[in-house]
Amino acid sequence: MRKSNVKTMKIFEKDNLQKRLIDLDECVINALNLFTREEVPDLEFSMYKRPFVVGSENAEVTGKILFEDRDALFADESNYKQKLMVVKGINKAVLISASGEKHAPLIAKHLKKKKIEVHLLTNNPNALAKKYADKIYLFPKNTEPYTYNTSTYMGMILEKKKEDSGKILEHIHKIKHEIPKDLNEYNAFFIILPEQFDAIKPMFLTKFDELFGGRVCGRVFTMEQAKHAKTVVPYEKELFISFGKANNLFGEKRVYIPLPKKCNYAALMAIVYYVIGQIQKQHPPYFKNNIKEYTKRASKIFGHEIKPIVE
Repeated sequence: MRKSNVKTMKIFEKDNLQKRLIDLDECVINALNLFTREEVPDLEFSMYKRPFVVGSENAEVTGKILFEDRDALFADESNYKQKLMVVKGINKAVLISASGEKHAPLIAKHLKKKKIEVHLLTNNPNALAKKYADKIYLFPKNTEPYTYNTSTYMGMILEKKKEDSGKILEHIHKIKHEIPKDLNEYNAFFIILPEQFDAIKPMFLTKFDELFGGRVCGRVFTMEQAKHAKTVVPYEKELFISFGKANNLFGEKRVYIPLPKKCNYAALMAIVYYVIGQIQKQHPPYFKNNIKEYTKRASKIFGHEIKPIVE
């Protein structure tokens, strides 16, 4: 009887996990709904003369967006020590980390050791990096699958760029019909962005890595960058998706997705993520089938428990 109960519980846990592992497009809608209800901290950066902005992966991209109009030095978990050795006169650092864990405590500790004031932007009230922070900006977030980090960084970008989450949501509902229903026919996607959004490219590339690994290829360029030998090798299963401007130059199979008239980074993030979520939905569930085992391995790597669902 006990074995039967254990087996039943494992089946229940597996089924429950699969239900909670929503696709990225659903996560986008949930995030935009969150920010129509929740307030976010004011991000006032006028006191920063030349901040040292540090973050891993999408957190680093977020930092570059938040400080694109200021003289700032950017770094990630691999090069922050080296940059601190080379650049002198840094007295304030902005550390961006949704979880405030993994590399964040080590980075914060090192910054404090160097007598640099640490301002932490996070979504985790229990972040381990808080121990070393002089100032904390705590942002709201949704419960999301691990690595999605949709509501986390979207909230920071929305606040800095003063965008309206409700209007972004309305636009997504308007352009749903523009998204093809045969995305499963393609295993390569060429994303074309307006030139002014070059800084956010790595965020979309990361999503392809996380959701598909090597099974679905995603490439991201601005229209001008695409002119430089990016289409030498044609492929009949590559779909070209342009955002905000029709693509009349590249690829045989093309899709155009309109952007709002006053589009900024959070709107673009939400719209492109939504389309990537549709690609995810129309392909086999690679992420859902593998994230549980991945988080077990990641827990060993980082030395603390990482779960498939981040509460």
